Order: sequence, then structure tokens, then C-alpha cells
Amino acid sequence: MNFQMTAEQESIRDSIQKICSQYDDAYWLRKDREGGFPEEFSSSLAKDGWLGICIPEEYGGSGLKIADAAVMMRTIAETGAGMSGASAVHINVFGLNPVVVFGNDEQKRRMLPPMARGEVKTCFGVTEPNTGLNTTQLKVRAVRKGDKYIVDGTKVWISTAQVADKILLLARTTPLEEVKNPTQGLSLFYTDFDRTRVQVHEIEKMGRKCVDSNELFFEGYEVPVEDRIGEEGKGFEYILHGMNPERVLIAAEAVGLGKLALERATNYAKERIVFNRPIGQNQGIQHPLARNWMELEAAWLMVMQAAWLYDNDQPCGAAANAAKFLAAEAGFSACERAVMTHGGYGYAKEFQVERYMREIMVPRIAPISPELVMCFIAEKVLGLPKSY
Repeated sequence: MNFQMTAEQESIRDSIQKICSQYDDAYWLRKDREGGFPEEFSSSLAKDGWLGICIPEEYGGSGLKIADAAVMMRTIAETGAGMSGASAVHINVFGLNPVVVFGNDEQKRRMLPPMARGEVKTCFGVTEPNTGLNTTQLKVRAVRKGDKYIVDGTKVWISTAQVADKILLLARTTPLEEVKNPTQGLSLFYTDFDRTRVQVHEIEKMGRKCVDSNELFFEGYEVPVEDRIGEEGKGFEYILHGMNPERVLIAAEAVGLGKLALERATNYAKERIVFNRPIGQNQGIQHPLARNWMELEAAWLMVMQAAWLYDNDQPCGAAANAAKFLAAEAGFSACERAVMTHGGYGYAKEFQVERYMREIMVPRIAPISPELVMCFIAEKVLGLPKSY
């Protein structure tokens, strides 16, 4: 087994580092204070073709693998952008995978190249206020009338809806009481997102201010039939093809943010002199940082194993969920320790680590809670009875 990055992955890392170096701490601190989508940052990645890293070459992308994308997303977070930068491009990497796998040729040629070129921004419309992670219970309805579907209902925690041009939308086309299995009757659409016909309410939140989160209200929203991906009623099956790579990528981002926090803490511990000696000479500082390094390294191995399994068409649900869990926990521990290592300065915005502490909560909570990951592993891996 070879745990080293390939030459191509090292090239990806170096190229992303070069782009990210244009956006320093002052840039991300300003975005954290003022908000506003990081257009310049996103455009820089689009200019060099990185937004379509996993889109097939024939549709304008690079045709690379999830393992390669994981290296890219870790690097974005690790160079200082954190979740603010990673979340700005996150959906470009995995979001349209259902179109790649299940879309027809016309849809692929119409939908994929603009995303790969960075000409359109997309939001991901799955979560709803009263269903949470119980996706089969979605209430948003899409009723077919002739050559259109009429969409009504509410979505919540939808990122980038303030700037998105398109939406990947999961809606129920057959009422729950009329299907034999709750996974049936859901359909997937990739369509225009017209904010003049959808109420979009931004949610004020703890961190990652420059990547907006929103509640959406659809009322009589028209979606052309040709924007439905695959067969009607099979949307849940299709959306699953994006969930495992999403877990892998957000895990990579958590490792990157944890590594960033660890680097800042370590450098501070070398430089901060208290009682005539650097605080990094004290084992009370050393040992927690050493533990953080070990936890992050172990999490990264899990991330790359999950990515390898996905890229080689092997079952990867357990590995992807485990990677997300381990990376988020390791990242959280490292960010917390970075704040504590800085002492009072850890609470000051100019030292950045308080931003990392707020942003690491994103991969810890989303796209699946740590508790549900443990339920999944208990049931699907250990064979224990379902608990929910």
C-alpha cells in the first residue's frame, strides 16, 4: 500500500497553494466581518479550471477523481481560507455528480460546462425545516402539469442561495402515502433559480459569513420537465451518489482546517515567552498539540481510504461516514487547542484562530451529525438493531 500523494496530487496541492496565497489573513478576516460571497477567490479557481475538477473532460472538466478533489479541498482550507473558502466551491466538486451519472447527453452538455467554467453558481436544495436528515420524509411537492412541474414548500440551510443561478432540488412527486417504500416518489431537478419567484431569507449564523445560508419558500414555482434528472420517483437513489463524496470532501476540509489551526498554535507556542521560556517548552502545551497531529494524520488516512474506495467503485458508505466523523472531531480538537494555546489572544480576531473555532462547527454538524454517523456504523457495520 502506498500512502504518498501521487505526483499529480502534489501538483494539485502546489497549484492550489499558489492561488490561495493571493488571499491572505486580512482578506478572510474582512470577509468574516463583512460577509459577501468571495467572488475574487472563486473566480481565481475557475480561471485555472479547478471548479470542474471531477466533471468529465468531454463536458469541460478535468475528469479527475474524488481523491484528487480531497487534496484540493484540504489545501484550500489549510492555506488560510478555512471553511469560508472551501464552502464557496464545495458544491462544484461533488454537487452535479447525479447529472454526470444519471443525466442524458443533452442535459450533461447543457448543465455541466457552465459549472466547470465557473459561469454559474449552484445551491443544493435538500434539507427541510421539519425533516432534518430524514430525507425520505421531505414535504416539498413537485406536481406535474403538462410539460412543467409546479413546486411548493420550504427548504432550509441552503448555502449560496443569495448568489446562485441554479438549484439542484429534491422534491416529492408522489405523495408518501401512495408509495410502497418511503425512498420512492422523490425526484431530482437541476433548474434555474429565480430569486424573483422564490422567497430567500438569509440565516444569521455563528461563522462562515461570506457563504450565506438560507431558508427558501417556493409557491407555484415552475420547473421544466427537461430539467428533471433521470426517471421520476428515483431522486433519492440519485442523490445518494453525491452523499458519499460530499462526506469525503468535507472531511478533507476539516483536516485542512485542523492542520491550519495546529500550525498557528505551534508557531505561537515557539514564539510566546512566559517566565523567560517559550510556552512550547512546557509539556502541558506540547502534549495536546502532539495529540492533535496524530489525530489529524489518522483522520487523513481514513479520508483517503474512503476516496480510494469511491474512485474504484467499491462500497464506501462506512469509510466515508467514518472519515467525516474522525476528521471533524480531530479538526475540532485542534481548533479548540489553538485557541487555548493562544490564551487571551486566542479570543482576538486578529489571530484568526477564533474564526477557525467557529468554522470547524460546520463539518462537525453537516452534512450529517456525529450521532447519526455512529448509528450508521452500529447498524450497517456492526449489525446492531436500528435505533431510530
